[in-house]
Amino acid sequence: CAVTPCLPTYRSAPGPAAMSLVAKIEDIESEIARTQINKQTMAHLCSLRAKLAKYKRELVADPKGGGGGPGEGFDVRATGDARVGFVGFPSVGKSTLL
Repeated sequence: CAVTPCLPTYRSAPGPAAMSLVAKIEDIESEIARTQINKQTMAHLCSLRAKLAKYKRELVADPKGGGGGPGEGFDVRATGDARVGFVGFPSVGKSTLL
């Protein structure tokens, strides 16, 4: 620095390929937290939530990427033995059967 002028050294921000999935998830969560919620920002927030779900799915997914059919769900887990549907006119007492 004595002979040459001292110039600041800047580190370049890591590109999307260089960031790990955990860092991407943290970055998106902080972006969601600081984004104001209104009609104008809803599309942006929805796209961020979609990316967040995708990255979380990739984080949980098998690294081999092999097939083998559907695995365990990420967000909602189906439980129970059967599904039942009640069909009928309004106000005939379908709710009382539950």
